[in-house]
Amino acid sequence: MGRFRKFIEFFGLRRAIVGVMAMAILMGMGEKMAERFLPIYIVALGGSELLAGLLNGMDNLLSALYSFPGGYLSDHLGIKRSLLVFNLLAMGGFLVVILIPAWPAVFVGSVFFLSWTAIALPATMELVAKVLPKNKRTMGVSMHSMVRRIPMALGPLICGAFIWWKDDVIPGIRLAFLVALFFAVISTILQHLLIDGDGTAKAAEVKAEKNPFKLMAQMSPELRNLLVSDILIRFCEQIPYAYLAIWAIKKISSPINEFQFGILTAIEMVTAMLVYIPVAYMADKTRKKPFVLMTFVFFALFPLALLVSQSFWPLVAAFVLRGLKEFGEPTRKALIMDLAPEGRKASMFGAYYLFRDVVVSVSAFGGAFLWWNVGPKANFLTAFAFGLAGTIWFAVRGRDMGK
Repeated sequence: MGRFRKFIEFFGLRRAIVGVMAMAILMGMGEKMAERFLPIYIVALGGSELLAGLLNGMDNLLSALYSFPGGYLSDHLGIKRSLLVFNLLAMGGFLVVILIPAWPAVFVGSVFFLSWTAIALPATMELVAKVLPKNKRTMGVSMHSMVRRIPMALGPLICGAFIWWKDDVIPGIRLAFLVALFFAVISTILQHLLIDGDGTAKAAEVKAEKNPFKLMAQMSPELRNLLVSDILIRFCEQIPYAYLAIWAIKKISSPINEFQFGILTAIEMVTAMLVYIPVAYMADKTRKKPFVLMTFVFFALFPLALLVSQSFWPLVAAFVLRGLKEFGEPTRKALIMDLAPEGRKASMFGAYYLFRDVVVSVSAFGGAFLWWNVGPKANFLTAFAFGLAGTIWFAVRGRDMGK
């Protein structure tokens, strides 16, 4: 029993944390099963590759616009009730795509499910901040980030298998959304059972702030500096993001199939999961800036690795590199929560993501323009340039994030 208690304490596995971890896996399965294949699905339904890029741009914009309302509702309604609202919205989106096999329906349904992580993340981070002490928050965020990679790894693999089984993109992806709806129902039930009064009640002592600009004024210089670096790095990530599947399945000299692309995604997520725990432990004990800086280096290098990968095995190496970009992500999220004022932690987290992702949403539209009008090489090299700029900015101006 003593060893089990030490295990629980080391990983920060409180009852409410287990609840959000279960939710992250089940809702994440629904969100991620078809996400990577939506560009292919849109093309199969008669849409163009340009529309696939525009869908990714819409995802980024919605992620930005949803982050702050998600944080506000968490502070206003309480974590448990706000998460229920977010789950119901996602389930409605799944139903739209299941019932209407047309590319406009994909855009409509995506409004409700594609950015579920963005709208639910502020509430999740607030729960971590409330139920865990500061010296365990990085570990708590790391555990949440790690289990989120389970659906990121398995989701595309399962969807790719459905497409292979049905021998057709359209019925395969519709089947994936049906399974996603089932997972969402199970998630909502478990969420109700596990997330109770363990630090999740709304904070009545501080009124929830409705104005994100007022929250930005309260943001510390350290957090603003991180925000600038983060924006540049996310440009690097999002410029080619919508075209990963199209590049690997259609454009390279030795194209791969959908199931192999699912394997690549699984490799990426397994790599990320393997680094979370040791990095979280070291980041809590030592200086934090090196871990965040290494994250930015891996972000920057991925587009170059993708450009030179023309067959399956080089793509494997590129996606291992992409998985390593998670080095400092939990540390960055834990820092936001540490610096946010009590009673407004979810709102501040949402405001950070609002301003970051509103700016970054432009990158996906720019990536679509480059891919459509210039070509994949220009898309990847432009992404690398933004990644390099973000890395240099943080290396020069970023403050140490150690204790």
